[in-house]
Amino acid sequence: MHEVTVGAASKVASWVELSAEALATNVATLRALSTETGGPQALGAVLKGNAYGHGLAQLLPLVHPLVDVLYFITPGDALAVRALERARSVPARQVLVIGALDAEEAVALAREGVEAVVGVGQWRDIVPELRRARLASRLRVHVHVDTGLGREGFTPEQISQGELDFLRDASDVLQVVGVLSHFANTEDVTEQQYAESQLDVFESGLAALRERVPVVEPLQRHMAASAATLVLPRARYDAQRVGISLYGLWPSAETRLSARLVLGRVPELKPVLRWRCPSQVVKWLPAGSYVGYGCTYRCTDATRVAVLPVGYFDGYPRLLSGKAHVLVNGRRCPVLGRVMMNHVIADVTHATRDERPLTATLLGQEGDEHLPAETLAAWAQSIHYELLTRLGPHLRRVVVP
Repeated sequence: MHEVTVGAASKVASWVELSAEALATNVATLRALSTETGGPQALGAVLKGNAYGHGLAQLLPLVHPLVDVLYFITPGDALAVRALERARSVPARQVLVIGALDAEEAVALAREGVEAVVGVGQWRDIVPELRRARLASRLRVHVHVDTGLGREGFTPEQISQGELDFLRDASDVLQVVGVLSHFANTEDVTEQQYAESQLDVFESGLAALRERVPVVEPLQRHMAASAATLVLPRARYDAQRVGISLYGLWPSAETRLSARLVLGRVPELKPVLRWRCPSQVVKWLPAGSYVGYGCTYRCTDATRVAVLPVGYFDGYPRLLSGKAHVLVNGRRCPVLGRVMMNHVIADVTHATRDERPLTATLLGQEGDEHLPAETLAAWAQSIHYELLTRLGPHLRRVVVP
């Protein structure tokens, strides 16, 4: 009897290409915005969600030398930065975990010089563990002010009422070096009245913090994500946490319009990611043939189709069924019938002259044609953030010039 190892011979057909040149262009564009408004402030890269689906393992070495700060949700991802720096003998970057962590993780971060965010009251329980660890240096922390998102953080009132006084008593193991907040509604609007009110609350929280807790001056203040970095100069403060725009995408159509109004132009952002897939088979189907499950599509004429070994398992949404296109030889080819778990079928009649193997672009540019993430997301009744972060982590990711 032969032993079988499940998955040992599995092969991922489609792959993701990541443009190093596009990434560098985006960083330069975002840095230039700070210079125009009195910078330079620190530019930080948000690498949560597997680097917005682009692949943390591939993006981290590319972005590390380009930016000043690296932001993560999970401590494990943040600690990977220190491993990379040791392996490559490169200077250490400022690294901040903006997500939740437990006492064991807090100790690990302190040992590696990685900073953390105090955004919930359970930090009182972390302090004793930090003391027991007898660390060589204090854990550097940033206080999260809740300015109107209603998620993590402390309101100015809570700070004034003593919610963070434990930080004063824990100054032997915690060092307050920064203060941050998150905007709730900068992307969906072209007016920023609520964002401006959040900035006022942030300033109040900052003043209350300075009154009650020992802090390291100058405190690093940061609140601007991509949209605010692009269209709300007041919010840029000392550092900017740039996510979606780092990868070459606009946060929203409203942000793009606002940029034209605020900046007088639309800065250039280049998408970093392209998703490609080779054909499994290319063949003719007679007129009248049905395509895919449910017989939802029937060929009106003889049709040359390409069967692509990619589907919703890989992150290609089922809601793209009957709506989407792929690009073959620079031409748009409609997706026929339903998107399947592991297959998509496209009409390539006018894109190729024979049945030889071909390669389709599922997302990104090919020739003069472009399938933006925003367009695919709209077809899938979603947003480009979700579309990208749902790209399967099993997909091979390749860095290209």
